[in-house]
Amino acid sequence: MASLIKFASDVANGRHALSKLVPLGLWLADAALCGLIIWKVPYTEIDWMAYMEQIAQFVDGERDYPKMEGGTGPLVYPAAHVYIYTGLYYLTDNGTNIFLAQQLFAALYMATLGLVMLCYWKAKVPPYIFPLLILSKRLHSVFVLRCFNDCFAAFFLWLSIFFFQRRVWTIGALAYTIGLGVKMSLLLVLPAVVIVLFLGRGFKGALRLVWLMLQVQLVLAIPFITTNWAGYLGRAFELSRQFKFEWTVNWRMLGEELFLSRGFSITLLAFHAISLLVFISARWLKLKERSLLGIITYVVRFQSPFSEREETGISNRVVTPKYITSAILSANVVGLLFARSLHYQFYAYLAWATPFLLWTASPNPLVVIPLWLAQEWAWNVFPSTPFSSSVVVSVLAITVAMAFVGSKPDSPAPQPRGASKPKRL
Repeated sequence: MASLIKFASDVANGRHALSKLVPLGLWLADAALCGLIIWKVPYTEIDWMAYMEQIAQFVDGERDYPKMEGGTGPLVYPAAHVYIYTGLYYLTDNGTNIFLAQQLFAALYMATLGLVMLCYWKAKVPPYIFPLLILSKRLHSVFVLRCFNDCFAAFFLWLSIFFFQRRVWTIGALAYTIGLGVKMSLLLVLPAVVIVLFLGRGFKGALRLVWLMLQVQLVLAIPFITTNWAGYLGRAFELSRQFKFEWTVNWRMLGEELFLSRGFSITLLAFHAISLLVFISARWLKLKERSLLGIITYVVRFQSPFSEREETGISNRVVTPKYITSAILSANVVGLLFARSLHYQFYAYLAWATPFLLWTASPNPLVVIPLWLAQEWAWNVFPSTPFSSSVVVSVLAITVAMAFVGSKPDSPAPQPRGASKPKRL
């Protein structure tokens, strides 16, 4: 009996050769589950037909963003969304073949899950955390029953993490900017992405990649900005958008009057900025080579704060797969915590982030699993209630706090002789 317990423990903690089969087995099980959901659970129409109505106008030649509307309102997503859903429009017989659309989104779900598992494994997350990646009822619903564009944004987010972990900086940056071109929700992780590139690729390399990401956004938007650039930017990246209280998942307990108030919006923005500054100063840019003030002093003069040798050392020592994943996912949950309104489809950005961030601070499953269960329960309450919203915000706040604890910089490791320079891809 003792040997059986030890065997199970070794497999669950990644100490046995069979540990590598756990993610594969879970992935295959989830593939079967997706098929079962599509077969047995009725499709729920929310935004798909509105997407298709907007795309039909694009196909007919409309390029003025403020004039493109669907049943749920105006087109409010960047250009990559239009191109992706144009492809889906043709594949699904002008959006009428819902069954095929669900199958395509199931494939997208499985591809994203595969990326998530590979990123977790690269960051040395033990197999006992992996079951939490396939057990979310709400996440399956977002992908295969609703076909939201957040699914594509989440895919490209994890694709960027995957390539950053493997130090393929250019492709990772391209994946990120395409995801941002699908939905501006990925702006939440932009500060962490820039810092990861800055530390991993060096100052000049990071500048080139940021410029590349901006160029991609401009190229994607050419048909629309040449027609009405102000209308495109105002709709695709509308930062002042007013969300309806009836759909909020997170702040319902405050009441509609406070939720809609300008003071509440400014307060959330202030706390968001403060939290990011805390993470940046105490976690992401806490380096022995230079203080944060010293880094800023150089950067504002468009100079590298580090010598070439220091850049190589920081890239090799600091920018580990765990650091990359932790920084980007931490920025994500900080943004979600202080978001004015979260809708159910936003769970695409949260469901796979929470287990990792909780694990970084507390590898004890007796801590991780109850918090994950509370979050999953709250996001499955429809419509949301004051209590479920309180749980959503509370678990997000705990996750942010644990992300801060879990992202504590490791002790500097001695660099081996002949340490390789960061890849110049």
